[in-house]
Amino acid sequence: MNNEVLKTIQNHRSVRDFTDEKLTDAEVNILVNAAQRTSNSMSEQQYSIISVTDPKKLARLGEITLHHLPDKAGHFFLFIADQHRNAQIIKYHKPDANLEALHSADKFLASVHDVDLAVQNTLLTAESMGLGGTIMGSIYNNPKEIIKMFHLPELTFPVLGLAIGHPASMPNLKPRINNQLIHFKNGYQEPDMQIVEKFDKTLNEYYKNRKGSNRDTNFFKNIWSDISKGNYRKDLLPAIKSQGFLQG
Repeated sequence: MNNEVLKTIQNHRSVRDFTDEKLTDAEVNILVNAAQRTSNSMSEQQYSIISVTDPKKLARLGEITLHHLPDKAGHFFLFIADQHRNAQIIKYHKPDANLEALHSADKFLASVHDVDLAVQNTLLTAESMGLGGTIMGSIYNNPKEIIKMFHLPELTFPVLGLAIGHPASMPNLKPRINNQLIHFKNGYQEPDMQIVEKFDKTLNEYYKNRKGSNRDTNFFKNIWSDISKGNYRKDLLPAIKSQGFLQG
């Protein structure tokens, strides 16, 4: 099928090598507008976006995330789960309103999902413009500092970072697991380990031949490397609760 959207999706790869060229204000506005057109829960648009341009903040984000993409990319967006705006709107119209629901797990998840969808739309748009980027969950390495750094009020929480820029080089297209492992009919199915092992070999070949950061690993080793660290982000749940979420 000759479809430019599908071509962009199928050609996706995380870009971590950027030129020194910064995004223009016009490009940033295009990306923000793309985020705003994303599907969202109850049409409440329960997220906010912070463009980080302060060099000191970008450098510190680079240290927190351990990747130094925020300070090397052409632009860095911080996406925030945001029920604070809803709280202020309700208070404006109904000063005595009960806002308990905004503190719930339901509304927290709604905000997080709104962020996730907006981030994906933003990245897809960037890629369609010839840009590249990486979605960064590594901001969770120190959520409390990020909350303080960006003066995030109650009922907000940093969910994802998005580093966007002009690619200096493009990595090889990373293989994905077989559809049989993720797509089922009418119920969940346990993974076929023969298919998993076959994918392990495919991914191992990819990593061995990857430009710039070749290594001997596979799907299982990636999962185990992540899990074997233990609960190394132990302050994540307390940080979420300290922002007023998950209260009922």
